[in-house]
Amino acid sequence: MKKLYLCVILCLGIILRFIFLDKPEGLWNDEYVSYMISQKPLLDGFWQGVMSQCHMPFYYLYLKLSTILFGTNDYVLRLSSVLPGILSITVMYYIGKESNGKNTGFICALFCACSSFLIYYSQEVRLYSLLFLISACSLLYTLRILKNTCPKNVVGYVISNLFILFTHTIGFVYVFFNMLYVSKKLYKSFKKQIIFIWGSVVVVILAILPLVIKILTEKTFSQWWGHFTTSKVLFVFTDYFSPTLTNLTNSPDNFFYNPTLEFVIFCIVPALIAFGLIIRALFRKENRELFYIAMLTFTVLCAASISGKLVLLTKYSIEIYPILILLFALGASYTRVKTLKIGVLSIFFILSLGFIAGNPKAPQRIPRSEGHKIVGDILKNLNLKSGDYILFEYYAQDRFEKYFDFSKYNVLSINKGNFPEYLTQNGDYKKAYLSGHEFYKSTFSEQNNPYFANKLSDKITTKIIPGQNLAVVILDSVSFFGNQQMLSIVNSENYTKIPLFYLVFSHLKNQTVLNLMKTLEVEDFQTSGSWTVIKFTKLYK
Repeated sequence: MKKLYLCVILCLGIILRFIFLDKPEGLWNDEYVSYMISQKPLLDGFWQGVMSQCHMPFYYLYLKLSTILFGTNDYVLRLSSVLPGILSITVMYYIGKESNGKNTGFICALFCACSSFLIYYSQEVRLYSLLFLISACSLLYTLRILKNTCPKNVVGYVISNLFILFTHTIGFVYVFFNMLYVSKKLYKSFKKQIIFIWGSVVVVILAILPLVIKILTEKTFSQWWGHFTTSKVLFVFTDYFSPTLTNLTNSPDNFFYNPTLEFVIFCIVPALIAFGLIIRALFRKENRELFYIAMLTFTVLCAASISGKLVLLTKYSIEIYPILILLFALGASYTRVKTLKIGVLSIFFILSLGFIAGNPKAPQRIPRSEGHKIVGDILKNLNLKSGDYILFEYYAQDRFEKYFDFSKYNVLSINKGNFPEYLTQNGDYKKAYLSGHEFYKSTFSEQNNPYFANKLSDKITTKIIPGQNLAVVILDSVSFFGNQQMLSIVNSENYTKIPLFYLVFSHLKNQTVLNLMKTLEVEDFQTSGSWTVIKFTKLYK
C-alpha cells in the first residue's frame, strides 16, 4: 500500500508537468540562451558561451547531451527539465523518510509533486529543475552522512555538492554553510572524512577559479532591470509555498499590490499554513540547525541584492528549497492532533491543486510573452521580400534564428551589447555600465537625438530604395515609456530607481519611430505577447 501511495503521487507529478508543456510562444530569452550555448561545439564556442553567462557549465553540458540524443525541438528541450522534476519527487520522499519516516516522506513527495514553483521550472529550458534535484540529493546525503559516514554516503555527499558548484555560480554559498554544518557535527569522530571533503572543495575551487573570476567580473547589463525591496523577501516565501508565482522575473515593490480575495485565499492562506508548520518543526534543535543553513544562505543572497550584485529572484535561492519543504513536512508530522493535521494539509493541497487545475495563472498556463517564436511568426506573416531590412531593438539576430531564416535580408540590431554607440557621440560601454543614469540624463531629456538620427540614416534609411521594406522589432516589456513619460521620469525623484534598460530602449524606440516616420510609410503594425513589429516601406516617387 505504501508503494501505491508513492506511485499515485508520482503519477500526479508527471501529469502536472506534462500539461501544456508545448508553449506556442517558443523559447524566451533565458531559455534561448540555454539552447544557443548547448548547440555550440565543445571546442569552438561552447566554453566562451558559458563564460559570457552568469552560471556554471554543468547544466549546459546536460542540455547538450540531451539535444544530441533527442534533438532540438522545443517540446523535447522542455522534456530535459521534466525528467529531473519527476526524479525530484522520489528524492524528496527519501529525504522525508530518512528524517522522520515514510509518512513524512509522502508529505515531502506530495508537496514536490504539487509545487507550482517546481512545476513551472520543470517546463522551463533552464537549469533550475536540475539544480533542485541536485540540491535535494545534497540534502539527502547530508542527512545520511550524519547517521552513517560510510564511503557510499561520503561519496554521495561530495558528488552532489560538487554538482551544485558546477551548476550554479552562487551555489557555493549554500555548499559552504552546508559543509560547516556537517563538519561541526562530525569533526570529533571523523576528522579524516572532514579533511577529505574540505580538501576536495579546495581542489575544485582552485580548478574552476579562472572561470568563476571571469563570470563574476564580466561586465554585463543582465541584472539592470530590478532592485531590492523587502517585498521580494515575502514573494520568495509565497512563490515557494503558495500556488501563485510572482517573483519569476521581477516582482512589484508592494507586497499587497493585489489585495483581492483570490490573493488572500491562494497566496496568503497557503503561505501562513506553511509558516506555521515550519515554526512547529523548529521546536526541535536538529531542525533548527538545518534551518540555519537555509537562512544564512538566503541572508547572503539578500546582502548581494542590496549591494546591487543580483536581483533577488526566487529561483536564485532554490538550493534551500528542499530544506524548507522538509521542515514543512516535519511540522505537519509533529502535529499530534490527527484531525488538525489532516485538516491543515487538506486545505493546503486543495488550494494548490485547485489553483493549478482551474486558474489561468497556474504555472503551466503562464504565457512566455517574450517567446522568440512570436517574432518569427510575425515576420513570416509580413511577406517581406528578399533584400528587405529588419531592425531588432534589445536582442540580436541570433536570438531568433531557430524560428526564422534571415539569410535573404539585411539585418541590424541595437542590443544590450552595442547600444552605447547608438545613443551618444562618445558611446562608452564602461561609462554606461558604471554610471548610466547620470551619463545619459541629458540625452533622455531631449525629445530629439540628432546623433541617433544620423546613425539610423547611415545604417538603414539612406540605403533603402523605393519598394523596399523595413521591419522594426520592439520588445515592449523593456521599452514602454513614451516621449512625454521619459521627460517626466528624468525630472522626477525616482529617476535613478528606474532600471537603465527601460530608459535606454524606450528612448531608442521613441527615436526610431520618430525618425522613420519622416522618410518611410507604415504599411503594417502587429503586436503579440510582449512584442511589437512595425513594417515600414519606402514608396516609389
